[in-house]
Amino acid sequence: MEKTRAFLKSIGLPEGDDYSLKTSDKRFADGGQFRFEVPGIQGPKVMQALLEALEGYKIPIHRVTQTKGIWTLLDEEISEMVRLASEYHLQLILAIGPRATTDTSASVHTPEGQRMGYRLRGQEQIVRAIEDVKRAAGLGCRGFLVYDEGCLWILNEMRKAGELPADCHFKVSAHTGHGNPCSAKLLESIGANSINPVRDIQLQMLAAMRQAIDIPIDIHTENPESSGGFIRHYEVPEMIRVAAPLYLKTGGSVAKTHSWDSSVDDAKKRAKQIVLVKRVIDEYYPDAVVSASEWKR
Repeated sequence: MEKTRAFLKSIGLPEGDDYSLKTSDKRFADGGQFRFEVPGIQGPKVMQALLEALEGYKIPIHRVTQTKGIWTLLDEEISEMVRLASEYHLQLILAIGPRATTDTSASVHTPEGQRMGYRLRGQEQIVRAIEDVKRAAGLGCRGFLVYDEGCLWILNEMRKAGELPADCHFKVSAHTGHGNPCSAKLLESIGANSINPVRDIQLQMLAAMRQAIDIPIDIHTENPESSGGFIRHYEVPEMIRVAAPLYLKTGGSVAKTHSWDSSVDDAKKRAKQIVLVKRVIDEYYPDAVVSASEWKR
């Protein structure tokens, strides 16, 4: 294996998983090591409830992600979510859709077909996904959750060509199933602005991935029942140390599925999960630097 490892090293990739768990010296532009993200916020009322609950805890977050799909939202709902993101000075990510699970595919609903994840079937679905992005961008959204590598590539080409706003941010979903440095490098090269690896990625794998890429990694601190239901709060300090810059995706254990239609009460429970994760960071890695926030207090 030595020749293979040597070649990987010669092109700037790690020789293997990083069991040394080397401390990452990479940072967000403002010097922060980590930021908080709350996923599964499917509409403006729930987003408002989440932000008000976090105001009560005096903990700012940096990103809110909607996962059901842009096509499930009215224009007025998108505009209100954009307004809230602007008011609280955070990033809004809206999911692209429709996708395989809401297409006419029968195979995607079989045990083997589930490997398709949320990828797109046929060029018409690519066209529809692009239209989804154009619609939300026209309403002021600049962050998009991408489930398909080909869709990522074409969106990046459109961004470069001026067909989409230059400040659009493309976040790759964990549902694409990537978990190694080579895949992460590929995604970065075709336009990803942040990457969410598989949810059960281990620390040594995460550390190696960080060596290969410069863009932020989005990591689940906990998961819905449908994605394993496991909670990794006590690993968070080491995640930050070895893989900064990180978005800590927190609050997922409140949901049963990826596209769970969260209620106002669920939003409050997700806010509590942020508090619990912050407690672990404060206790076990008090020197960790969170990105600055100017959001509403």
